[in-house]
Parts: sequence; C-alpha cells; structure tokens
Amino acid sequence: MIGIIGAMEVEIAQLKERMTEVTAKERGGMTFYQGNLEGRPVVLVRSGIGKVNAAACTQILCDCYEVSAVMNTGIAGSLRNEINIGDIVVATEALQHDVEAAAFGYAPGVIPQMDCSVFAADEGLREIAVSVCKEQIPEIGIHCGRVLSGDQFIASREKKRQITDLFDGYCTEMEGAAIAQVAYRNKVPFMILRAISDKADDSAQMDYPEFERQAVAHMVKLVLGMLAKFSA
Repeated sequence: MIGIIGAMEVEIAQLKERMTEVTAKERGGMTFYQGNLEGRPVVLVRSGIGKVNAAACTQILCDCYEVSAVMNTGIAGSLRNEINIGDIVVATEALQHDVEAAAFGYAPGVIPQMDCSVFAADEGLREIAVSVCKEQIPEIGIHCGRVLSGDQFIASREKKRQITDLFDGYCTEMEGAAIAQVAYRNKVPFMILRAISDKADDSAQMDYPEFERQAVAHMVKLVLGMLAKFSA
C-alpha cells in the first residue's frame, strides 16, 4: 500500500475524488482515506502545513498502515532561474534548510546526533516519475534535484539567495524533508514531487494564487500516471 501525503486540501482534493472503495479514519487530527486509486491500494491524507504536521502524518502511515512507500505531492517555490512556474521538480534528496546548531560545531542543515541529514529519495520512484512526466505532460520542464524544506514561506530574494548559496537546492517548501527523515528512520522508500507555483522571491505572494491551480493540475496528472504504472 502506498501512502500519499499532501499538505493542503487543494493538493489532495482531485485525487480523493478519483478514489474507490474508500474508508476514512481520523488519527492524530488528520483524516486518512484508504481505498483504491488507478487500481492501486493507497492511503491518502492531508497532513497540514509545516514539518511537524508532515512528520506526524508520515509516522502514522508507517505505524498504522505499514505503507510500502510514501509519495509527497504538492507545490513549491523555484530556487533556480531555469526552473519555471508550472515545471515539476522530482526529488533526488531532501534536507531541512532551517536546522542550525552552529554553536555546537554543526554545519548549517546538519541535524545534531543523527547519522544522516540529507535524505536520498528512491531512485526507482524517481525514474517512474520522470517517465510519466515526459509521456503525459511533455509541455512542461522536469527537473531532478535537491528539495529544501523549512517552516518558512520563502518570499524574498535575500532569503532565496541565502539558502541557495548554502544548500544548492532546486525548490523550497515546508514538508518534504520532514517526511523524508521519518521515512528514512522507518526504512520506507519515499518520493517528493513538487510543481512550481512561484519563484520564491519578492514576487511569490503575487505568483502563488495565480499559478496554484495550474501547479496542482500537473501534480494530479503525475501522481495518477505513476500509480497506473505501478499497477500495469
């Protein structure tokens, strides 16, 4: 069974409409929808925004549903000029850009006393995601790279430059690396998929409402296409 996490209702609503044989259960203040999607058993859930919500959601998926993989779908801000609004970023790895324990000798982004701070996404899932994008959404750009997460909506050029210089990320959002960390600790493969809704700079607040719908539509196509390939 595959766990699918979206942070916001808009990110899961269209997927939920396509599910069949659905049962819903409340756990940890979240509603988990178990059923079939594109012929594949899934659990779909809205985690809520931010790293703590995302981490709690992922642990419930591991403990209560024993998922074989976790897919995190959503939207993000671009950190590179060549990654445009509407494009898709498929994670190679994820880290938390707001972790900082320099006073104890740790480099930015390093989680104290953990053996890993940069979490590698599943290569097989990435290959499927890229293939589906090329087949079903050929008009948009597809980029594979590092996803940065933090409990911040990045909306200034200065902050964008700062985290890009430090971490060389492709996009920034607020959940993916927390999901990745929990999946890593539970030895569950994961994939983070992000459609670009803004440029993570001073135009972000203007871009976001206009392009959110377009970004979500691309994500829905990608997730459904991936599930169809799993079931083939």
